[in-house]
Amino acid sequence: MTRNIGFARRCVRAGTLAGLCLATLLGCGEDDGIGTRYSVSGRIMYKREPLKSGTVNFTPDGGAGRAAAGEIASDGTYRVTTLTPGDGMLPGTYKVAIQANYTDMSKVVNNPGGLYRSDLIRKAPKIKVVPEKYASAAKSGLTAEVKPESNTFNFELEDGPPGPIAKKGQK
Repeated sequence: MTRNIGFARRCVRAGTLAGLCLATLLGCGEDDGIGTRYSVSGRIMYKREPLKSGTVNFTPDGGAGRAAAGEIASDGTYRVTTLTPGDGMLPGTYKVAIQANYTDMSKVVNNPGGLYRSDLIRKAPKIKVVPEKYASAAKSGLTAEVKPESNTFNFELEDGPPGPIAKKGQK
């Protein structure tokens, strides 16, 4: 009889330990303290062509929201991340900046050590793909209002002087 009681105690202890391990692995939900985020995606066009690479940054305009960003894919599309990849954004109004630069590696390749020398890569000229005004959320003129639903913001970038003459995000 005592043998069965010892076995039962070991089973209870093993079950409790397994439950604690499972709770630790799964966590207690998705309460990361930020709030509910909603999907934000879209497409960036420049000169009627999809922008091939870069970053789109969303900066809160006022008190509500939290900064978020997305990488621009080769087809011009992006998906925004606040904390974890593709998790979306908090509702609110945002100013938008778009950066699309690449490093001119032609000067790096022709030097001894070339692509292996980070000092040369850092000094290499950076080529801006879109006008400078889009690199600043304050100057781009681009805005987006994220609503508590799935959001799509397509931006058509244009050449021209800095200021709010760029087309706004389109839903």
